[in-house]
Amino acid sequence: MKNRLKVLRAERDWSQGDLAERLGVSRQSVNALETGKYDPSLPLAFRIARLFGLAIEDIFQDEAAA
Repeated sequence: MKNRLKVLRAERDWSQGDLAERLGVSRQSVNALETGKYDPSLPLAFRIARLFGLAIEDIFQDEAAA
């Protein structure tokens, strides 16, 4: 699954650790999300969307649908 997390985080000048703290996950989890090694659970996807003030679909995109 493709996502815009790294870009959104960089626009706010947040480190992976900053984002992890805001989401209540580890920095390693943020890294895995950004690199596509891990897809978020639905509750985490909603937390991410709320944090950035965007719809889930604006952050995550199914590569098969692209």
